[in-house]
Order: sequence, then structure tokens, then C-alpha cells
Amino acid sequence: MDMEFIQFHPTGMIWPPSVRGILVTEGVRGEGGVLRNNKGERFMFKDIPPLYVDQTANSEEEGWRYTQGDKDARRPPELLTRDHVARCIRREVKEGRGSPHGGAFLDIAWIKERIPHAAEHIKKKLPSMYHQFKQLADIDITQVPMEVGPTTHYVMGGIRVDPDSQMSDVPGLFAAGECAAGLHGANRLGGNSLSDLLVFGKRAGQYAADFARGHSQGVVNPAELSAAEKSALEPFERDSSENPYTVQQELQGMMQELVGIVRQEPEMLQALEHIRRLAQASARVSVSGHREFNSGWHTALDLRNLLTVSEIVTLAALERKESRGGHFRDDYPAKDAQFGTFNIVAKKGTDGSVQLFRVPIPEMRADLKQIIQEMK
Repeated sequence: MDMEFIQFHPTGMIWPPSVRGILVTEGVRGEGGVLRNNKGERFMFKDIPPLYVDQTANSEEEGWRYTQGDKDARRPPELLTRDHVARCIRREVKEGRGSPHGGAFLDIAWIKERIPHAAEHIKKKLPSMYHQFKQLADIDITQVPMEVGPTTHYVMGGIRVDPDSQMSDVPGLFAAGECAAGLHGANRLGGNSLSDLLVFGKRAGQYAADFARGHSQGVVNPAELSAAEKSALEPFERDSSENPYTVQQELQGMMQELVGIVRQEPEMLQALEHIRRLAQASARVSVSGHREFNSGWHTALDLRNLLTVSEIVTLAALERKESRGGHFRDDYPAKDAQFGTFNIVAKKGTDGSVQLFRVPIPEMRADLKQIIQEMK
């Protein structure tokens, strides 16, 4: 359920390739880091959503004062919502103003213009970020900007579960945390993931234990077990030049490009064609070596799941013809109230294909409706 809702963190490391995707904390921007394009422009000031105009600094000076603790100052535009910042970085890249490796420059070193001993200040305030870049990328963030770009961060969708017991449609299968759907809706507030795990992880464990006490062990079908084992070992037996890492890398790049932060129907239809072609390639991958600690074999096994999830995400995103939360459509940029009345649920059809259903969302209690109205 809700697999179209994917949250992108706007600032992940993008260079060198070995560190691509490792997160760069929002603390960098909170301490005064600014985003610039390849022309040196601080581009976030160019696009402030009307909803946030009154809460956002209207000058670089005011934004700086906010980062230094001035309670009368408004926050800089670099601290707008994650999805908006990610889309702004993508726009700069698409329009030819991105960094050399397809992102933007996050600059904290510039604060030397504002305060003395800036390098020591940065190391004190952002020790983990300083060491992360120094050790993994040989970049000194106290002296030069970082190259960052949006990276997949959190999936609001997942296994559809009962809100009380956390049990799925499959009896005895319980889920909690990021692999479960329903709690965060279309987007997730920072920090909510830990609360989710603590509260609903406890519920899942409690109800799973109760379920286990009330049911006997299931019976294993030897024929199914044998078929699963044979399928898992097939990559060792193939004589093929198809590499599992190559298929995985192509799938990852294609999904980022065609079903990423900003989506549109023609590109997602292309993505479905790519997914079907890569599914055929995944059935041909071969691996060498032994079963012990064989990451190539693990990747070959993972491809089936990666392709299934990619297809569900793409189909659900095509089905949701609006923009909401972590899902943004260039061809449907506005919210549509009708799409707020149901969840998009994916199930496996009898022929093995993905089937989508629109499942109505139950009417909200009157007292909760009132709270939401008061908070608007």
C-alpha cells in the first residue's frame, strides 16, 4: 500500500561514486550551510512556496541570523521541506546549473566570511560530517563546498497491516517500521521513524507472540521448498555473461531518472518497459564462487525483489494522477481531493501480475477532524 509515496532526502553525498547516497545531515544547513549552483547562485531564494513565504527569510542576512539563534529571524530557504529542496536541486541540474556530478554545492566553508576561526567552529558543530567527508571522500568541508544531491531516504508505503495488531493479510506475517504502510500517510516528519518502531514494533511483537501461542506450526511443503532451493541456486549453473551488479546498477539509475523526485506519465511508461527488459536480464544472470559470503549471489537473489518493488512503485505512481506528500507529478502538479479518499493497494494476481485496487479510507472521527481544522 502507498508505494508511490517515497521521501527523498535532498542532501546525499554524490562524489566519489563509492560514497554516493550517504546522507549529509540537515545540521549542515542548520549551522549556516547554503546551496549553490554551478554559477555560484544561492538558488533556494528563487522558489519559496506561498504556504511558507511568511515563515522564510527574505534575505541572506536574515537567514544567517536564524542559524545563529536569533529568535526574531525566519529560517533560510535551505531549511524548507525535504521534498521541496530536493525538487529545487533537481531543477538546477535539469536546467544545466548543477554540479559536475549531477547535484548542487552545499557550502558551509563560506561562514569564514562571518565568523573568526570558522574551521574550528565547523569541526566543533559538525564533527561527524567533517570526518565523514575527510575519511570517505578526502574533502575538507571547512575549506571547500560539498557536492550533494537528492537520495532515496524513506518509503512511506509498504506491507498493509492491521493498525492494532500489525498483522498483514498473510496470517502470521507481522510488520512494523519502514517496511509497513499506513502510519505516515503521504509524507513523514523527521524523527517519526523512531517513534514508529518503538510503538508499533512493540505491538507487532506482542501480537505475534499471542498469535504463535494460539496456533500450531505450519506444515512445510517439501515440493515448494525444493523448488525454491533450485531457483536460488540457478545463477551458479548458468553460463552467461549477464552480471547481477550491472542489472542492479541499471535498475537503480533508471528508477532515479524516470520514477524519481518529479514524475510524469511518458517517463514512467518508459520505466515499465525498462523493468520488463531488466526482468528478462535478471533471469539470465550468473555468479561464480561459493555460497559463503558471496555478495554477487546475494545481489542476484535480490534482483527479483528489487524489480517487483520498482514495478509496484511505478504502477502506483501512474495511478495517482495528482501531487501529494512525497509524490510529485509534473503533469498533475496540484492536489486532487478525490485522491485523498482512498489508498492504492497492490496485490499479486492469479497470473502473477501486479494488480492495483483503490481502497476507501475510513471516515475520520469528528474530534480528530476538529483538531486538524484548528491546526490549519
